Amino acid sequence: MSEHLPALLVVVPLLLAPVAALVGRWKVAWAVAAAACWWTLYASVSLLQRIRVEGPISYELGGWVPPYGIEYRIDLVSIFVAIIVAAIGAVTIPYARTSIAKEVEEDRGPLFYAAFLLCLSGLLGISVTGDVFNVFVFLEISSLSAYSMIALGKDRRALTASFQYLIMGSVGASFIVIGIGLMYVMTGTLNMADLAVRLPEVADNRTIPVAFTFLTVGITLKLALFPLHLWLPNAYTYAPSAVTAFIASTATKVSVYLLLRFFFTIFGETFSYEAMQLDMVLMPLSIVAILAMSLVAIYQANVKRLLAFSSVAQIGYMVLGISFGSVLGVTAGIIHLFNHALMKGALFMAMGCVMYSVGSVRIEKMAGLGKRMPWTMAAFVGGGLSLIGVPATVGFVSKWYLVQAALEQGSWAIAGVVMVGSLMALIYVWKVVEVAYFQEPDPDHEIREAPLSLLLPTWALVAASFYFGIDASLTADVATQAAETLIGGIQ
Repeated sequence: MSEHLPALLVVVPLLLAPVAALVGRWKVAWAVAAAACWWTLYASVSLLQRIRVEGPISYELGGWVPPYGIEYRIDLVSIFVAIIVAAIGAVTIPYARTSIAKEVEEDRGPLFYAAFLLCLSGLLGISVTGDVFNVFVFLEISSLSAYSMIALGKDRRALTASFQYLIMGSVGASFIVIGIGLMYVMTGTLNMADLAVRLPEVADNRTIPVAFTFLTVGITLKLALFPLHLWLPNAYTYAPSAVTAFIASTATKVSVYLLLRFFFTIFGETFSYEAMQLDMVLMPLSIVAILAMSLVAIYQANVKRLLAFSSVAQIGYMVLGISFGSVLGVTAGIIHLFNHALMKGALFMAMGCVMYSVGSVRIEKMAGLGKRMPWTMAAFVGGGLSLIGVPATVGFVSKWYLVQAALEQGSWAIAGVVMVGSLMALIYVWKVVEVAYFQEPDPDHEIREAPLSLLLPTWALVAASFYFGIDASLTADVATQAAETLIGGIQ
């Protein structure tokens, strides 16, 4: 079975999705989804161990030799992202059992878990496939299921948020498939490794820069890079809490992976950064995202919306690292994929606990929660410390690498932007902490701590944020090796 793990990683949740939808009872559907999520975590960790020993894995689907057949090609970059997706799925699914039971109508529970598995399968498929058209197919699977999960929220504004995400997501997907089509017309292949060989031969043709531009716009829209982020705040704010935690920790991270894979593996660093001057586009946009979106977050009264705008700023940090085009810069971007998934997943789960007990995540409704929900608010503080970048947290590791990458380029100004972004994060995190810990609770409302089924997954991510902040050797080593693989091209 081990030799078929690359295919099973995607196939198992894909096949179990209709099973979850058809069982009829939401508890059974949850058990099916939980089994699939934990299986993907096992499979992805097993593949990482194998890759670190044997090197990249090429899996031929149907026995067709690439580039004529579809290939799953898994290297350190792709398995790193797959582990992020699988780990967040494995942590979110026990959280969802209690959260979804309250936030989604009971008869829609099986449909939710089916959509959850489809989204998980699509994101994993994007991570491991070596075929660019397969990327588009899996992108649509994950996106369509995400739209459905967001729309399942009881708040009527969830429908509007889902529709807005649908429209903008469809535009982004259209740009991506047009770019893929243009590359296919010029090269006659859809295999990533084959494209990397054939594209330099036709790089002087104007079609290739046009394809590059379409892909850049489509992917940056999917990853919500400023100013193409307009779908994200409402989607994160009005989706059910478990959905927000899962999508915020995975979907944009996989889109950043696409940015890395297309611009380093397929087009190559020379074409992307010298011919197309990608850094001249990504760097200014990422700087504006860090500063402007952090400023917008400061003025939000809804904490989920605050964290949503914070996510756009954090995406700016990832893209900023990638824009340097150096091993250290790309390492910073990759390591922040993992670190941000931990910290933002913990923060959104903490808000899900608040929503469960209070029924609202507006700041004014959180007065005195530090006393009434001590474990929940302590988890929020832990995630907030990571967001700020306090030493001994994963956020500090990310920003340390970013500052090093900026100083390596001799750019003290960009290092300053990273520091200013951290100070702005301190302001909007403190807004919540001040109300929760320094204001008296309303004596007329009895509020109890969230149940253990919500607290344990939340604290698992908080604990991981501190563990990988104190000992970052594993994540830093894998991220560095992944960056070297990208800069060096396909191995």
